[in-house]
Amino acid sequence: MDAMDRKILTELQLDGRLTVTELAARVKLSVSPCHRRLRDLERAGAIRGYRAVVDPAAVGLDFEALVFATLRWEDRDTVETFEAAVAAVPHVTQAQRLFGEPDYLLRVATADLATYQQLYDQQLAKLPGVQRLTSTLVMKNVVHDRPLPEQPTPTPAPSPAGDDRRAAAARKPARRAG
Repeated sequence: MDAMDRKILTELQLDGRLTVTELAARVKLSVSPCHRRLRDLERAGAIRGYRAVVDPAAVGLDFEALVFATLRWEDRDTVETFEAAVAAVPHVTQAQRLFGEPDYLLRVATADLATYQQLYDQQLAKLPGVQRLTSTLVMKNVVHDRPLPEQPTPTPAPSPAGDDRRAAAARKPARRAG
């Protein structure tokens, strides 16, 4: 992935509805090469898809909780069963396995506290393998749905000192005879 691919990704994260023509203009590339790069990024999996970012309040899901889950055991069967069960709960908008304690962080969106309590009692507390759940209610999202930061294109490692001197000597203009 080069600097141009990174520019394309940055622009698409800011506006996923750009046409290829608009995208090409923003990254200062002609349409055909831009389209080819876009297809290559999609095929390589760098672009996993396109979606709308929906305002939770607009659809009545503006109550958010972070739920920390600690499992009784961390064997493969327990982990796989827990993860499959969490993935089946529609109100869990994100689930991340963590290093250390707790084992998981779940982001849950519901309409209100009463709906959250019902979800907690009827689904979250019954997730397989759970030893303990701890909830923290979100007061305000300060940073949310931010695009990934643009990563600089890696620079090649410097070559050993002897190689640098040989390369510099090769670049010097030859002396003219006479």
